[in-house]
Amino acid sequence: MAVPHARSGQVIDVRPLGDQLRHAVTTTLVNSEQVEVIRLILPTGKQLPQHRVAGSITIQCLEGLVEVHAAESTQILDKGLMVYLAGDVLHSLTAVRDSAVLVTIHIPGNIVSAADVP
Repeated sequence: MAVPHARSGQVIDVRPLGDQLRHAVTTTLVNSEQVEVIRLILPTGKQLPQHRVAGSITIQCLEGLVEVHAAESTQILDKGLMVYLAGDVLHSLTAVRDSAVLVTIHIPGNIVSAADVP
């Protein structure tokens, strides 16, 4: 069964999961032609292996503590901190504690900018 994604204008709850974090699973919240938003669940010690995506991304720690390895450096993200990565940057994540992160991926393509709107 497919998981429904948010519709335009729908409110999405991304508050910390607290005690429910250990039972949560990674979920794609929004999936459109322009953007994908994922709540990524990483138990302590779990690593998301090195990879890259074509579009720019943000990684925001909702709860827990994660290491983001990118561009030959490591950033520590605690609750409420976010990092931006340009497209095609090789990166990986490691959970120092049970963590939930919000990953937003810009999908390159024919995007209408605010400047194009009459």
